[in-house]
Amino acid sequence: MDIIKIIGIGLTSLIIIIVLRQYKPEFAVYVSLIAGALILFLVIDKIAGIISLLTELSNKSNMNSQFLVILLKITGIAFLTEFAVSICKDSGESAIANKIDLGGKVIIIAISIPIISALLETIINVLPA
Repeated sequence: MDIIKIIGIGLTSLIIIIVLRQYKPEFAVYVSLIAGALILFLVIDKIAGIISLLTELSNKSNMNSQFLVILLKITGIAFLTEFAVSICKDSGESAIANKIDLGGKVIIIAISIPIISALLETIINVLPA
């Protein structure tokens, strides 16, 4: 079970970070980054499976594949932003974390413009004139 491995990596990293903060606090961030990378490596197969499933469903439903690409980009940006924000907060840099969070949200909105415009266009076509 992957969740056991993920929890194990997380708790082991937490113990190492707690000990390191007493003696070498500058290394705690590195342990956090390594733990995040290990967890990402563990779930990459699941992510690939989800992407292939969504691609199959998109092909079967004749959905615009451009929208699926946009949704996957948005999801990736959200995950990466959250990871970076967590690292910054763990390092005590909440101001930088807030800026990264804001930047991620702005980029997500900018990328989603084609989906929003297609949705509004569909609503306008459905409404009676």
